[in-house]
Amino acid sequence: MIYHVVTADEWNARPDRPYAPASLQDDGFVHCSPDEGTTLAVVNAFYRDAPRPLLALLLDESRLTAKCVFEEAAPAPPPGVPEGTLFPHVFGPLDRAAVTRVLEVRWDAGGRATGLTDAG
Repeated sequence: MIYHVVTADEWNARPDRPYAPASLQDDGFVHCSPDEGTTLAVVNAFYRDAPRPLLALLLDESRLTAKCVFEEAAPAPPPGVPEGTLFPHVFGPLDRAAVTRVLEVRWDAGGRATGLTDAG
């Protein structure tokens, strides 16, 4: 299972189509994370000011039709993620059938992501 962070508005915008974030066109792949801890580090590094609610899609990579490759972060992983951590990069849209759970990011009073819970 891998994780992908997305705002609720982006995820819900076109429910009848595979999800293709801007990074697919900009970077050539969809950024994902290998586990919950890494996902929270990514949220704290890059998504603290993103519109809320902020979601994490839990994806079964065996259900993706696009190729998924685990690669090191370039130039470096975000703070709190060890060097050498491999990040899943999906080289095509995310199939909605691959989403096994939709989780919501929980925040503390200081605005830091602290966990994931089932989205209601």
